[in-house]
Amino acid sequence: MRVIERVAVLGAGTMGSRIAAHFANAGVPALLLDLAPEGEGDRNRLARKALEAAMKQRPGAFFIEEAARLVEPGNFEDDLARIGECDWVIEAVVEDLDIKRTLWQRAAPLAREDAILSTNTSGLRPSEIAAELPPDARRRFLGTHFFNPPRYLHLVELVPTAETEPELVRAVARFCELRLGKGVVEARQTPNFIANRIGCFFGATVHRLMMEGDYTIEEVDELTGPLIGLPRTASFRLLDLIGLDVWAAVLKTLEERAAGDAWRERFAPPPFLNEMIRRGWLGEKSGQGFYRRTASGEIEVLDWKTLEYHPRRPPSLPPAETARNIEELPARLRFLVQAEDRAGAFLWKLLRDLFLYAAARIPEIADRVVEVDRAMRWGYNFRLGPFEMWDALGVEAVVRRMEKEGGAVPDNVGRMLSAGARAFHRPADVAGLPRTEYFDFRRAQYQALEPRPGIVVLADFKRARGVIQRNAGASLIDVGDGVLCVEFHSKMNSLGLDAIHMVMAGLEETRKNFEAMVIANEGEAFSAGANLTLLLLAAEEAEWDQIEYFLHRFQQMNLALQRAPKPVVSAPFGYTLGGGAEVVLHTTRAQASAETYMGLVEVGVGLIPAGGGTKQMLVNLGDPDRVFELIGQAKVSSSAADARRLGLLRECDGVTMNPERLIGDAKALALALVPNHVPRQPREEIEVGGDGVYAALKIKAWLAHQAGRISEHDLVIADKLAYVLSGGRLSGRQKVSEQYLLDLEREVFLSLCGMEKTRERIRHMLKTGKPLKN
Repeated sequence: MRVIERVAVLGAGTMGSRIAAHFANAGVPALLLDLAPEGEGDRNRLARKALEAAMKQRPGAFFIEEAARLVEPGNFEDDLARIGECDWVIEAVVEDLDIKRTLWQRAAPLAREDAILSTNTSGLRPSEIAAELPPDARRRFLGTHFFNPPRYLHLVELVPTAETEPELVRAVARFCELRLGKGVVEARQTPNFIANRIGCFFGATVHRLMMEGDYTIEEVDELTGPLIGLPRTASFRLLDLIGLDVWAAVLKTLEERAAGDAWRERFAPPPFLNEMIRRGWLGEKSGQGFYRRTASGEIEVLDWKTLEYHPRRPPSLPPAETARNIEELPARLRFLVQAEDRAGAFLWKLLRDLFLYAAARIPEIADRVVEVDRAMRWGYNFRLGPFEMWDALGVEAVVRRMEKEGGAVPDNVGRMLSAGARAFHRPADVAGLPRTEYFDFRRAQYQALEPRPGIVVLADFKRARGVIQRNAGASLIDVGDGVLCVEFHSKMNSLGLDAIHMVMAGLEETRKNFEAMVIANEGEAFSAGANLTLLLLAAEEAEWDQIEYFLHRFQQMNLALQRAPKPVVSAPFGYTLGGGAEVVLHTTRAQASAETYMGLVEVGVGLIPAGGGTKQMLVNLGDPDRVFELIGQAKVSSSAADARRLGLLRECDGVTMNPERLIGDAKALALALVPNHVPRQPREEIEVGGDGVYAALKIKAWLAHQAGRISEHDLVIADKLAYVLSGGRLSGRQKVSEQYLLDLEREVFLSLCGMEKTRERIRHMLKTGKPLKN
């Protein structure tokens, strides 16, 4: 079994330095090499500067700054022989065949005889790069196409050659999946592999339809973003991030190399793109592209016909406005492509051509629809891959519409329909166990999708087993092996009485019929906190008893989680804010996604944590000053590692690199805790600092106010927070109970709800999604 304990990355450009950074995130030391500059001075400065740029990048390449210490900068002249210390050598220099070959001829003889050798390329054939290497080196050589930025994009395409050892490919795939947290797709040596082949076609089709239909940049980005299950960067904001020169180069390479592609002419960069590049308008790296920001901070958008900028204007697309109210993506897509207007026409043509192209690329780029869908979901952040989208619209309905327009249906799809199949993917659950089948074009029949041990998909379990209980805020799901899952599913998984009720019901159900419980979901965030809309309505109607009741129930729920007779594991990921963070703080353990952005941010809406969060942070950290800073500054972690540094996660809490494995890992942790679980008893002796701590914290807040760092209302909130953390201004140090501190939390929360400035903050947050400094 291969062990990978140290890697070398050859090439410290954007990709190389970020690949090295992500290995460091996984705890793997990396040697990062680049050219040695001519002249005097630091011979490692190119690699060092790349490392510094990766540290400054926002969003960051590293989970925490300390991880950068695992990356050692060096240069090809002085340090290339040191690759012999490494288990895996990854070359990531410029996308030029001759340069890559020349470097490998120098590097391969210096690598260990059992080292993995790989090239990070987005489209060159690995076999051509390795052609002049010795046979033994070629057997250990493959393509590893990381997507940029490597920390955030899930996909890595593995591209073996005919000579690559199968065992080596399996070892790299397993390491990438488990240690680096990647979704791995094995690709063939075809132009641009899988994701970029389909993604480039999609982007090129967007250009073509925009020009043919005279759509604006704003209209296109409105139609090709979250509305259809794509990222917020949509089409042209994404190109500004990538760099227009990079995008044009990828298109040109594909146009040149995809000789047998019937759609090849579509990859020719459009005239407006070529002219923008000539002018140096390359996107964010040059300060302007399809978008630019003025000196006053206003966003301007390009008119692609005149190449003049104008203030960004919300496009008028009525069907899009209506579609936003359709929660389920498949239903939304069906509504949109049926709309008889500009929006519907654009999206139908875009998806039609995407479907035709993806189907025509099988078996050229992949044998199965599975790999194409995964590549687009993991590499381009599509919520549904092309064949999953086609299933959502109905394969037969789409084919009928294509035929009605006089278009040809791909032969493989025609044969599928003739065989009686009506979908590319279908559920095939057996005895309550989730199972999926895909249509295999080669065999002209459905095949079972191979099981992926350790991966729990809640939607599959709900389909196979149904739910035990459900309300508007949460559901109870049996995820097997004696584990119950509480799934939040409100908007942004905000917490109201319905979610609280379901957690309490889950605890009771677990006590009676299960071994352990997990709190997990598959939404956009673990939980954005309490339901602010309901809170604001109650505060404006002076329904203080209603707010008091909610707070009491929330506190009691969190205490019940903490004192549960059986283990409860939370699985935070993404935004885990306010009340969501308080839930995590009270579970037996947390199994956090590496990408967990956790914080007690209530100050931003004029409040303090009052679901037990203030109390629990005081217990966990034992340092009122540190808790005062954490809550008072509404600090949010940049990763799970950062959450641990801040004290929001404990050393005993787990971290999962691969988001697909998060719920499975949480389930495994919960079961591991069962044999030795002891319910936690109420704490009656929590030390608080009394009036001395209160005075010290007040002075700290007053100095911040005098320095202009916090507002007048922030000062009021700080006083209330200091009041709780000091134990209610008791005289001297004393011991108090958990319930005493919870009572103080509720008292302060209610008093702040009664203040107009707090309600202003809540209104502003609900309207803009941003905190108000009033």
